[in-house]
Amino acid sequence: MPQTPSMLAEPEQKTGSDFAPLLRAVKAQGLLERRTGWYILSMGVNLLTLAATIAGMVLVGDSWWTLLLALPLAVLWSRTAFFGHDAGHAQISGDRRVSRAVGFFHSNLLLGMSYGWWNDKHNRHHANPNHVDKDPDVGVGVMVWTQKQAAEREGLSRWLTRNQARLFFPLLLLEGIALKIYGFQTVLSRAEEDGCRQQGRERAVEGLLLLVHLAGYAALLLTVMSPGKAVVFALVHHALFGLHLGMTFAPNHKGMEMPDPDGERWGHLQRQVLTSRNVRGGVLTDWLLGGLNYQIEHHLFPSMPRPHLRLAQSLVSAHCGSLGMPYAQTSLVDSYRQALTHMHEVGAPLRTA
Repeated sequence: MPQTPSMLAEPEQKTGSDFAPLLRAVKAQGLLERRTGWYILSMGVNLLTLAATIAGMVLVGDSWWTLLLALPLAVLWSRTAFFGHDAGHAQISGDRRVSRAVGFFHSNLLLGMSYGWWNDKHNRHHANPNHVDKDPDVGVGVMVWTQKQAAEREGLSRWLTRNQARLFFPLLLLEGIALKIYGFQTVLSRAEEDGCRQQGRERAVEGLLLLVHLAGYAALLLTVMSPGKAVVFALVHHALFGLHLGMTFAPNHKGMEMPDPDGERWGHLQRQVLTSRNVRGGVLTDWLLGGLNYQIEHHLFPSMPRPHLRLAQSLVSAHCGSLGMPYAQTSLVDSYRQALTHMHEVGAPLRTA
């Protein structure tokens, strides 16, 4: 079941923990206070820009030149996904109903992906980042993240693992469509707790919004373009959307520390800082990556509003420095290099077998 904003509050720490002084400093500067006005303005601008892009598609009409608008539409869809992400972390509002409404609107209606599925998966990742037994983002899937996982691969999966570093970016082109499939699978599958009436109602709402999205998206494309051009536009648009969204999340944890499931239990500060990587950059980087380039700060304070993450960075890096704890930060290009190097090393034993 998706977690509620109250479940996403900053973790309570013992008075003597390494995290407690940092939490007090962040609270003292008001960095955990919500920025409702900023979010309303940002979401409004995003919606207006989306509308302008759609108007451009209508004006260009049944022409191959319309394909050029698939790129800005994909970029704007990623911005839309970031608002759904922030709503799931209670960054926009502390009211669960408001957060859920914002999430449903941006994820299900505008993007055709399940807010409930994403929120549940993403919050399990936040609770135990890079933990092979608990983080769904490093579980066995099309790709694997440890040599132990790689050793168990057979057939086509084994070939994929041997070449996963080369295939990573091409596979991201399929992510936009995959997100829609995961959403419908979640809505159509039976809940593990069928007795939860609220969950049943939410699933029905999610399913309805997903259908409205598909109908509206298809109607737009088929009204503007011939069926052949509409199919090409949809494929290019979803490929670019998946690529952009995947490239946003890829630098954050791949190639960073992975806690030993049988080892010492890490505290909140250690668990979130050692497994995360920040990406250096300016305003453009912040915009393109939706603030997730401040991954360490986001993981330490998941309900911190996006515009405050940059302001918290100096506090966090100084605190880590005072403890002698590594604080990983690199360029965007180097973050991809590190992630791809890790994926390549995971598949190395299979290439020599």
